Amino acid sequence: MKSITSLLCACVLALGTTTSLAQQNPRVTLQTSKGTIVIELFADKAPKSAENFLKYVRDGHYDGTIFHRVIPGFVVQGGGFTKQMTQKPTHPPVVNEAKNGLPNLRGTLSMARTSDPDSATSQFFINLVDNAMLNRASDSNPGYAVFGKVVDGLSVVDAMATVPTTRVGPYGDVPMTQLVLEKATVNSK
Repeated sequence: MKSITSLLCACVLALGTTTSLAQQNPRVTLQTSKGTIVIELFADKAPKSAENFLKYVRDGHYDGTIFHRVIPGFVVQGGGFTKQMTQKPTHPPVVNEAKNGLPNLRGTLSMARTSDPDSATSQFFINLVDNAMLNRASDSNPGYAVFGKVVDGLSVVDAMATVPTTRVGPYGDVPMTQLVLEKATVNSK
């Protein structure tokens, strides 16, 4: 009987720890021209990327930006361009946290970057499908850091993927109807 009581206590403690960790992960609401998306940031597994994203949210950086790259069956990308397709100024880049083991699955958010693995700033993308080829494989294939997931509004993201795209200057896959990130806010706990 004593061992059952001990086991029960251990399970309750473990459950309490798991619940408390989940509560530490912040949520952000993205109000877009297509509807509302709520995301949970994985501050526990991608702390630098999550804090970087939160800094941009708190600064109002994302308000009025567009999702400038939409590739059906792949990703929806935003966070860096104004409605005029002008790139916004950014903070210094963050270190690529793709070693965190989080895969690029449907509905996850990852840091967009250049060919330099440590070049991510404000741009992010939402995976429309499982994109295993974006996961870290090795130092020579460093992957893209997953730092959050859509917890509500994945249908909004799917609707974005149906908007026809075109080329605007040097940029391809630009939605013909602008997809505006009207307001990003950190949810209160």
